Amino acid sequence: MAKGFKAPQFHNEDAARVWLEAARWQDGPVCPNCGSLKHYKNKSKAGVYRCGEKECRKDFTVMTKSVMERSHAPLTAWATAFHLYASSKKGFTATQLERILGCQYNTAWFIHHRVMEAMRRGGLAPLGGEGKIVEADETYYGEVPESKRRKVTTSGRPFTKSGRGGPSNKRSIVALVERGGDVRTFHVPFADAATVANIVNSNVARESRLHTDESRLYTKVGANFAKHETVNHSAKEYARGDVNTNTVEGFFGIFKRGMRGNYQHCAEKNLHRYLAEFEFRYNTRTITDGERAALAVKGADGKRLTYRQPH
Repeated sequence: MAKGFKAPQFHNEDAARVWLEAARWQDGPVCPNCGSLKHYKNKSKAGVYRCGEKECRKDFTVMTKSVMERSHAPLTAWATAFHLYASSKKGFTATQLERILGCQYNTAWFIHHRVMEAMRRGGLAPLGGEGKIVEADETYYGEVPESKRRKVTTSGRPFTKSGRGGPSNKRSIVALVERGGDVRTFHVPFADAATVANIVNSNVARESRLHTDESRLYTKVGANFAKHETVNHSAKEYARGDVNTNTVEGFFGIFKRGMRGNYQHCAEKNLHRYLAEFEFRYNTRTITDGERAALAVKGADGKRLTYRQPH
């Protein structure tokens, strides 16, 4: 166990179970099958409950219908992992987790991806609003596999450097950040004008001020908002009054430093989970590590990730 992990949930199974239950069920155990609060405790086995509804009557635990379901890893390992991923600003690798837990790598990898899945959010309200600023930008990280590489640009012209330089044949990421608020990220096959416009229109309130760089990707979609203001990076203009994209670029900086310094390699099919991990920590930056870990456990509710799934 890592030095400094003094809390009982990191080295005692009963304490870990109590901590996980409190994080997932703030008002007491809830049947994951029917949602009923009525339940009975199993007197011979701690942590096992039976639903009190006549139509259900199914047994469940804190692991049932969550990313932890059917895992053979001890609950102390899950509690440790949730805390480590919640408190590590630039990420925490499965290899590091393997050393701390003293488990096999495949167990650490299993836990690693499921904790990231628990951090993934969806179904959120639009960013921004009247008087608020939303910054939009795109970046490119990691090379696309040879079999998926394009030979021509989106306009049909051949790449001048065979697609080896600049953003060509790299994985496209679009991010939206509400100034002083949340970030939202998207891994897309191609960051073209239509794709970017769809993301911005679907995720930003029309009353917002939209801040971007001089990229033509935002020229048309910018007209849909209260105001579209840009900075000209090619002319070394990075801020003009309160007009800038420094917040979204700062997020990209944290993401890339974490990916290059810690993770180093990421398969494209898993990129959305790594983005979700960095997005989750950024959006919960104002709370403590313990609160963030508990929120991640809450996010595990109702999610499954099996080896049979393609991502």
